[in-house]
Amino acid sequence: MKTVRLTVAEALVKYLVAQKIEVKGQVEPLFGCSFAIFGHGNVTCLGQQLKNVEDQLPTWRGQNEQSMAMAAVAYAKANNRQRIGIATTSIGPGATNMVTAAGIAHTNRLPLLMISGDAYTSRLPDPVLQQTEHFHSPSITANDTFKAVTRYWDRIVHPAQLMQTLPQALDTMLDPADCGPVFLGLPQDVQGMAYDYPARFFEEKVHRIRRPQPETQDIEAVAELLRGAKRPLIISGGGVHYSGANAELADFIERHQIPTIETIAGRAALLQSHPLNGGPVGATGSDSANYLAAQADVVLAIGTRLQDFTTGSWSIFRNPDLKIISINVGRSDAIKHLAMPVIADAKDSLVQLDAQLGDWQASQAWAQQAQQQAQKWKDLCAQRAHVEGDEMASYAQVIGAVNRLIEPGDSVLTAAGGLPAELNMNWQSKQVGKFDIEFGFSCMGYEIAGGWGAKIANPDNDVVVLVGDGSYMILNSDIYSSVLTGHKMIIVVCDNAGFAVINKLQNNTGNDSFNNLLADCRRPDGELARVDFAMHARAQGANSEKVANMQEFDQAFARAKAADKTSVIVVDIDPTKWSSCDCWWEVGLPEITRNEKVEKAVQNFNQGRAHQRRGI
Repeated sequence: MKTVRLTVAEALVKYLVAQKIEVKGQVEPLFGCSFAIFGHGNVTCLGQQLKNVEDQLPTWRGQNEQSMAMAAVAYAKANNRQRIGIATTSIGPGATNMVTAAGIAHTNRLPLLMISGDAYTSRLPDPVLQQTEHFHSPSITANDTFKAVTRYWDRIVHPAQLMQTLPQALDTMLDPADCGPVFLGLPQDVQGMAYDYPARFFEEKVHRIRRPQPETQDIEAVAELLRGAKRPLIISGGGVHYSGANAELADFIERHQIPTIETIAGRAALLQSHPLNGGPVGATGSDSANYLAAQADVVLAIGTRLQDFTTGSWSIFRNPDLKIISINVGRSDAIKHLAMPVIADAKDSLVQLDAQLGDWQASQAWAQQAQQQAQKWKDLCAQRAHVEGDEMASYAQVIGAVNRLIEPGDSVLTAAGGLPAELNMNWQSKQVGKFDIEFGFSCMGYEIAGGWGAKIANPDNDVVVLVGDGSYMILNSDIYSSVLTGHKMIIVVCDNAGFAVINKLQNNTGNDSFNNLLADCRRPDGELARVDFAMHARAQGANSEKVANMQEFDQAFARAKAADKTSVIVVDIDPTKWSSCDCWWEVGLPEITRNEKVEKAVQNFNQGRAHQRRGI
């Protein structure tokens, strides 16, 4: 057997570069980018090896370990999980900074490879710089914190270990059901250890994403249930995108005339112009979709885990005889809430179900109801987006303007605060995909970092990032990253002077405003200090400007489109203007209270609970 003697760092990088994937008939590197902040735990061995392959695996320098791992997550999502980003750090705080990003990847079922330095296995230099010591268990390091937010975790303590762990790590990131983040800890002494590896371990390998096939008996049972339905409804989730089932879904609902609504992750699976697209569902959705969910007697959920914002904490389904069918590659997702499970790929399941149904169609009256309800929602979105004079802007007006001004191929991205609901409620999809609301982990700070990663994935089109002032303050340094690396973004900062959406929740539950809006924070008397976001972005090298109102927005956006580097547009947002829909969502309220306003809020809240499905 032919062998090649390599250090662990050499072998790791050589293996990663040899992994390829076929995407739309083209063979491409599976690992398309690497993000690195080097320190004593990863610079001397791993860093040099990344330098040696920078023409095959480009490495970009981040400013914050958390944000560069977020960029890698967004890169994978923009590629529909078919290409993967890497983030590498030193030990200690550099590593633990990535835990939040790992949580995003884990919750959203997205691939991410994290590689961090670790303490010496020999323990001769202990305690080393940045080492957390556990005297009762000396093998524990800060890297053990990743175990709660990864699908696969390993610490490389011997060079031969790579031959077992790397294939397992790759299979985890490529598995359609168990896809998620992988963490590898590299002790500083082990990185430089040499070993005689089999040469064939480094041969090029072309991967493909598996498509688990549905059982014929399951497809037959689903078809029978649909044929007996009076008001069937499809819920399209993120799995439709990852399966590449968008065209099959559109064909399926047209042939069988089944209204379809979308989850946040499933948004833009269909064009908004599709006559059977009933809009977004749930607590941050549309009255049209929630109306259809309340009426439906059979729901076919495709590629969704039906989280609480999608189901209104399981209150939107009002038909007592409702039956749920779940097509999902994940067994645990497919069997939730007594659903009839089809544990299989969405695309192939739709094709086989289509053949099984033949010429069957749902009621035309039901389809017409869906169209009428959807049109009401679209008209409402247009009203929300309408600009009257020079009034202070609303989120809906900003979103309406961006929706109108973007070009084919451009994508829009946001994450936390008030923007996810506003974008989901108001966006009119003019193209399939190109839409990212990170709402699985709902992580403030993902926006700008995610935009950087999405731009790396889509270099020929603009990425429009919508970010609130709160998220901007949490994590904004990738404005500089994008300028430094030449990855232009358009960033719209919506400044409502605080955490306004949580202030709204605070008030809606009977509580007084406290510690959310800047004006309600504990601070010295006198003038309220405000951040000049335009100046701050300009200091990071970006173009920036603040518009006085929406009358100036179009011209500012045109300048950003024409620019050759990242541009930031700052807009003041009225913190009292919100889009809404008729949907209950469960929040924790006190069982007893001595506050009349809270007591009334609890009473109203309990009335909404009447429609919640109990444990099924």
